[in-house]
Amino acid sequence: MKTIKYMDEEVIIKKGVDALLKELGPIEAIRFINMPREKRVESVKRHKQWQKLLDKEGFFNEVFAK
Repeated sequence: MKTIKYMDEEVIIKKGVDALLKELGPIEAIRFINMPREKRVESVKRHKQWQKLLDKEGFFNEVFAK
């Protein structure tokens, strides 16, 4: 089995920032880095939201269709 060696976090950050600067330019790279992240919905609440939107019959037909 092949051993996987991960890059040091500082190297990853430097390469990522360099790539952003190269592709987006300094202004857009800073905008990208500073974009607010969406707050994650707690998993049980997220599951209940999914259940409310679920078409139960269609779901069962898709999953258990022969």
